[in-house]
Amino acid sequence: MTAPTLPADSSGPITGTGTGTGTDTGTGNDGRRHSDADGTRSELVIRVLSALLREDVVGLRSAGTLVHRPDGAWLQRGASQGRLLLLPVVEDGFQCEYAARLPLLVEESADSAPVAHETCDMILAALRVLADPADRDGFDAFAEECRQTLATMRLQASAHDEVTAHLAERHGSSPADWTGLAEGLAFDTLAAHLDHPVYPTARGRSGLDARQLRAYAPEFQPRIALRWLAVPRDAVIGSLPEHWPTPALLGLAELELTHVALPVHPLTLGAPLDGALRATGLTDRAVLADRAHLEAVPTLSMRTVALSADPSLHVKLPLATATLGLRNRRTIKPGTLVDGAAGQRLIERIILREPRFRNTILHADETVYAHAGHELLAALFRRYPVGLQDSVVVPMAALLAEAPGGRLVVDHLADRFFGGDCVALLDACLTLLLDWQTTLFGYGIALESHQQNVSLVLDLRPDGRTRLRLLLKDNDGPRINSRRLRERLGADAPGTADFDDPRTFVESDGPVVDLFTTITVHLCAGAYAFGLARHGRAPLPVLLRLVRDRLAEAIERLGTGAGEPGAVLRAQVLDAARLPVKAMVTAGTLLTKERSGASDINKHYTTGPNYLLGAGGSA
Repeated sequence: MTAPTLPADSSGPITGTGTGTGTDTGTGNDGRRHSDADGTRSELVIRVLSALLREDVVGLRSAGTLVHRPDGAWLQRGASQGRLLLLPVVEDGFQCEYAARLPLLVEESADSAPVAHETCDMILAALRVLADPADRDGFDAFAEECRQTLATMRLQASAHDEVTAHLAERHGSSPADWTGLAEGLAFDTLAAHLDHPVYPTARGRSGLDARQLRAYAPEFQPRIALRWLAVPRDAVIGSLPEHWPTPALLGLAELELTHVALPVHPLTLGAPLDGALRATGLTDRAVLADRAHLEAVPTLSMRTVALSADPSLHVKLPLATATLGLRNRRTIKPGTLVDGAAGQRLIERIILREPRFRNTILHADETVYAHAGHELLAALFRRYPVGLQDSVVVPMAALLAEAPGGRLVVDHLADRFFGGDCVALLDACLTLLLDWQTTLFGYGIALESHQQNVSLVLDLRPDGRTRLRLLLKDNDGPRINSRRLRERLGADAPGTADFDDPRTFVESDGPVVDLFTTITVHLCAGAYAFGLARHGRAPLPVLLRLVRDRLAEAIERLGTGAGEPGAVLRAQVLDAARLPVKAMVTAGTLLTKERSGASDINKHYTTGPNYLLGAGGSA
C-alpha cells in the first residue's frame, strides 16, 4: 500500500506569519494569503505568549502588574516613553500562574490609540525593543522560528484527515489493536501532530521546506530510502550491526576490504555532508554510493528511522536542522553515543539490584554505534527487545493525540485495557513510572526520559488482566550525584571516565532534582493531569491528587529521614513553594549561551508554582 497523496505545494523555504494586523497571517505553503479562519495562527500566538510569560522574557512576569478589566485579567508591563504593554491572561498553574488568554499583546500610550499586536512577528518586534541590544538577534531568530512553525502546522492540518485515514486503512481503526513494533510506528505519526507540552514551536524544523517535510517528517509517515557513505575502516570508531550492508552490496566492490558503509539520511546529502567530509579530511577517501538501499520509516524524533524490513532496529542519523530551539541541532555528537551506552549499562546494573523492575522496565539496546569523528558522520543502531509482537507499544507523547475517528489515543487504550477508565490507565502508568524514577533518584540519578523516550507496553495476560510495562530509550544527558551513587554502588559506581560529557556528574542533589522535576514530574505526570482535565476526562483536582499520591507513595519507599533521598524529594518537590521549570525558548533561541549562562540549553531553568501543593487528600 502506498502512502497517501498529499496536496501539491511549493518547495521553497517554509515561511508564514506576516506583520499585518487583523485576520491576515501572511504567506502560507501555497503562496497565497491566509486568514486565521482555522484558528492556527491564534493557537500558535497563545502558545508563544504563554511561553514568553512563563520564561519571564523581558520581565513580562516579574515586572508585570495584574490589572482587572471588564473582560478579564491583564498583565501590564511598562515599556518606554509612557507606553504600556498589556497581555490578556487567565489563571493556569501548570508551570506558570498565568497563561495567555487571547492571541494579543496591546500597546497603549497616553497620546495615541492602542495598537493591537496579533501576530508573532508583531509581538516579538514589540518585545525586542525592551531587550538588551545584544539579544535582539535572538528575537529575530525566534520570529523566523514562529513563521516556520505556523506554516508547518498548516501543512499538517491540510494533510491530517488523509494521513489518519491512511493509518486506519493500514493498521485498523482502533490504536488499541496496533500491536508490535511495526504497527506502533503509527503512534509516532499521531504524536507528531501534537504540540509539545512546553516548547511553543516544537513542530517547526529550521531550514526544511514543505517538500522535505512531506518526504521525511513523521507526521506524514513517508517511506525513506537510506543513502550510504563508504568510509575507510581506520576512520570509524565503534561497530556495526550483524549482517549490515557492505560496500559491495552498494555497488562499491572495490572498497569491500578497506571501507565500511555508514548510513546517511537523505537530508544530510549535499553541503552538510560535504562540509563534514572536509572537516575530517575524508573528502578524497570516503565515497557516496550512487544507489539507495533499505527502506525506513521516520519515528517521532525524525532523525531516527525504523527499518521497514526489521522494525525492531531503529537507526538514529544526524540531521542538519534544529528543533526545540535554534541551538538544539539534530546532529549526533560522538560523545553522546558513548554516554548513551554508559547510561544504559548503569541502568541495567540498577535493575539487577532492584528485582521488582526486572519484568516491568524494558530497555532498548544502544551499545552499537559508529562514527567518524564528526556530528554528521555518525549512527546509533538501537535494537528493541524481542517478544513485543503481541503488545501495544505506545510512546507517552502519543497518549493525548487524536486517533483516527477523532477520539484520543488514551481513550482507545483505556477501553481495551482499563474498562474505559482513562484515570485508571494514568494511575497504573504513574504508579510504575514514579516508583522507577524515584528509585533511580535514590541512587543519585535522573534521566532525560521525557514523553518521547518512554513508551507504555500494554498487553492482556491469559487470565484477561492487563499487564503494563515501560520501555525506555536514550540515556545520554543524565545528571548523577556522584556521592549518592558511590554510597549505593561502591566500587561498581561509574565515574567521569565512563562518560564523555563532564556535566553528567555533580556533587549535590540540586541538578538531579531539577531534571527529575522538569522531566518526570512536569512532562510525564503533570502534563497528563492538566491534559486529561482539559479534555474533560476527569476534574483537575482529582488528577493532581492522583499525581501527588503516587509520588508521595514512591517517595516514602526511599525513606524520609534526615539527608535521605526521600526527604530531599519531599522538601524540594512535594512541599516546595515553587518548582524548577525549563526555560527552553530563552536558552534555545532568544539568548546565546554566554548571555543566558546555560551550560546545557536543555537544562536551563526558571521557576513556576507547585501545582501539587493544593492537591491534598487522597485521589
